[in-house]
Amino acid sequence: MLARQLVSGVARPAQVQKRNAVAQSVRLYAQASIADTKPPIPLYGIDGTYASALYTAAAKTSALDSTSRALASLSDVLKKDVKLPIILSAPSLSPEDKSQIIQELQKHTGGADKGDTIKNFLQTLADNNRLGILEGVCGKFAELVGAAKGEVEMVVTSAAVEQKLDPKTLQRLETAVAKSEYSQGKKLKVVPKVNPDIMGGLVVEIADRTIDLSVSSKVSRMNKLLTDAL
Repeated sequence: MLARQLVSGVARPAQVQKRNAVAQSVRLYAQASIADTKPPIPLYGIDGTYASALYTAAAKTSALDSTSRALASLSDVLKKDVKLPIILSAPSLSPEDKSQIIQELQKHTGGADKGDTIKNFLQTLADNNRLGILEGVCGKFAELVGAAKGEVEMVVTSAAVEQKLDPKTLQRLETAVAKSEYSQGKKLKVVPKVNPDIMGGLVVEIADRTIDLSVSSKVSRMNKLLTDAL
């Protein structure tokens, strides 16, 4: 009897210790899971808010990769069809119009909509009259996914389509910036854009830093000098 009590007395602390260890592991796993669903960087603007919410929803259902692929497909469609963003932004869309638009957009997700994540998200945008920000959400979501992979976006803006930088030039620019302090030691993801307002030259944006080599910037500085002189 005594031996049994002694064995029991020794076993209980061991069992308690084991249970505590299991409980601690569960807590750590839960904390890690919560951290994994949190967007890696803060985003601003309405499109950033919706992109962050979508990121969290996709992460919770392990659908980040499929959601990323689906949004990339939708982004391509929006860029190729210049009339589509205008239609999505129309304030006169009826519930029937929105439902039809969602069905059509789903056809362009490439079958990558795991668990109807994109379908539900598009419905949320439609319900809140926000379908017009879809293109912005696609870009912001890609930024979040890149940040989660340790990447930082380098947006290179040129003045016109015919002046759009070729891949070789972009590669040289990426290599140069990667060796500078601007890259922060992270992998760069080059995103070329066109903005006629800069008139010529380049504007390079990395995180919260900007390298402005545009003609419009030079003109503004010259105008300021002339104004100050007068």
